Amino acid sequence: MTSSFPASTVLGYPRIGPDRELKRALEAYWEGRSSRADLEETARRLRGDTWRRLAALGLEGLPSNTFSYYDQVLDTAVLLGAVPGRYRHDDDLATYFAMARGAEGIAPLRMTKWFDTNYHYIVPEIGPDTVFSLDAAKPLAEVREARALGLETRPVLVGPVTFLLLSQATPDSPDGFAPLDRLDDVVEVYARLLAELAAEGVGWVQLDEPALVTDRTAAELAAVEAAYGRLGRLENRPALLVASYFGDLGDALPVLAGTPVEAVGLDLVRGTAHGVDALAGKTVVAGVVSGRDVWRADRDRALATLRAARERAGRVVVSTSCSLLHVPYDVERETGLDPALRRRLAFAEQKVAEVVELAALLAATPRRHLPEHLAAQERPHTSRVRTAQGRAPYAVRAAAQAEHLKLPLLPVTTIGSFPQTGELRRARAALAAGEIGEAAYESMVRAEIEQVIALQERLGLDVLVHGEPERNDMVQYFAEHLDGFAVTRHGWVQSYGSRCTRPPILHGDVRRPEPITVRWARHAQSLTSKPVKGMLTGPVTIVAWSFVRDDLTLREVVFQVADAVREEVGDLEDAGIRVIQVDEPALRELVPLRRAEQAAYLEWAVAAYRWATSGASEHTQIHTHLCYSDADEILAAIDALDADVTSIESARSRGRLLGAVGAFPRGLGPGVYDIHSPRVPGADEVERLLTEALRTVPAERLWVNPDCGLKTRSYEQVEAALANVVEAAARLRERYA
Repeated sequence: MTSSFPASTVLGYPRIGPDRELKRALEAYWEGRSSRADLEETARRLRGDTWRRLAALGLEGLPSNTFSYYDQVLDTAVLLGAVPGRYRHDDDLATYFAMARGAEGIAPLRMTKWFDTNYHYIVPEIGPDTVFSLDAAKPLAEVREARALGLETRPVLVGPVTFLLLSQATPDSPDGFAPLDRLDDVVEVYARLLAELAAEGVGWVQLDEPALVTDRTAAELAAVEAAYGRLGRLENRPALLVASYFGDLGDALPVLAGTPVEAVGLDLVRGTAHGVDALAGKTVVAGVVSGRDVWRADRDRALATLRAARERAGRVVVSTSCSLLHVPYDVERETGLDPALRRRLAFAEQKVAEVVELAALLAATPRRHLPEHLAAQERPHTSRVRTAQGRAPYAVRAAAQAEHLKLPLLPVTTIGSFPQTGELRRARAALAAGEIGEAAYESMVRAEIEQVIALQERLGLDVLVHGEPERNDMVQYFAEHLDGFAVTRHGWVQSYGSRCTRPPILHGDVRRPEPITVRWARHAQSLTSKPVKGMLTGPVTIVAWSFVRDDLTLREVVFQVADAVREEVGDLEDAGIRVIQVDEPALRELVPLRRAEQAAYLEWAVAAYRWATSGASEHTQIHTHLCYSDADEILAAIDALDADVTSIESARSRGRLLGAVGAFPRGLGPGVYDIHSPRVPGADEVERLLTEALRTVPAERLWVNPDCGLKTRSYEQVEAALANVVEAAARLRERYA
């Protein structure tokens, strides 16, 4: 008999550790400074601490298998045995990290964004000949670990349909093949997994299917019905929760309702309860506490939603809208925040408490009164929207820039940042702690800029950057210099693997009190006769990678930030900077998941970028950058940005974007160096990538650059890689001169 689902749960929890313990353990292991045993011990401790803390907060339904050394989609590929032969190694952990980070002579698997979040997942490769086999060691081990602590857990897995929809076909797959064609084989592996979990005494399993909140074809919905019809009819299995998040299930809801699964998870923050009547007789896991933002829940609204769902569907469980992977750990550690702002905030720990309290209220047996911070907050409302203006036509600009900049064919540049050394990070921490003065810190920054410029001059790059030694993060740095933002000290969120960011909190009206980047750009330009790029983050990306106030539309907030960026562009021009890069790597990320809403978003997002750059003269070359975000899906919008040069990720995805760009009408820099891997590409490899690009992009419009910024790499790796990039460009210049 199926056990009743607990009254409160969360769909997942952060896994990097409150002080980024996993990041440090991973990097020590990768660098050979610690053993596998050390890494595994850190992982065990983090998992145990999480389960104990969730139980202490009163949460009844504890998830397991949400921990990962790198990414949950990669974990699923390993669980299913979907490991391409080129990565296989006698050491299972070496195989795993080769897929994520590459190995000597072998590029890693492609990486892209997890739906409309800033989390990156590793894209599995599935072909007609992929041999699937079950490796259940990880989920079983975590169930046993928790039991050793006296706790029962619910294993969480990426569901079979989402796994296949997010995968890509192997390079040798025949035309017309799609990974979803292998659904029957994959479902059979899931069936064996469920049998093993049942034998272990597991009562419930969570299968995440976020792909179902996007537009799906009739054939894909039929695949959902087939998969969960097959799994639901298994005699020997735990009860199944199929969890959706990031929006409405839409047409997939009645399909799931018609399958024998016991519970369905709904995102009732980004989605609605429309159609919930179809789930009568099942458990509805109602996501009423947001897993995507940092604002306290509106208690009355959440409770009303829960009660309405219970009246229409029956059994209702209180949950988060999605995994809490996307928020920091604990707001109580942020003692430096303004107390009035802090009272409005909820990080992962506070959100768990909200779930527990709402469950108690729903059961009409609250353990204590909800604190006032759960009530809705009134926030100031202002609106300033700008109309974008156009620059001179590209042909006019290109001629003016060619005369002014005098760049060679196939100019070599980088995306902006250079390695952030330990010395720089320590100096920044010492400045924040008051251990060194501003003058000493700025002297160190100036010296680093001088070294970065000298290195680029020596290597022979054509358009230089100052390296951004003064910046901790491409968004946080600007947030620290703009009114309307607050920044945290411990608010780390995982982006991928060991990479973490601290998203700023955008809580008020945005204004730029003074220039932000001008003095550093001016200093760098004074050191060289070559052009130095001014480096700015675009308005969409600043907003996308922040936790944003919820009393204005996203459009209104983005245009406020665009005003500030526009002012900075003008000041850089006045300082003599003639190449300015305004990055928008999050442009694709914020595209709504449903097609019906996408055109409106792209229209105003493009307008905001054009407003931010519209004041630049025709002699000033505007660059933009997009990475790891399936940019081929929004090429028309990228074109509409009207940047003079666009750099895009291309090395890790093996140039898949080049087939889509066609005759891109302006400068294009498809990346030739995957900076998210420690691999150093050889000059021959770079030359091959550039030769492939030249089949699509005319030589006079092709730029040569890495995939992304270099801050995560070491100087040893960067110097070797850039030397090879410059050599490859020089070879091709001779050929195409």
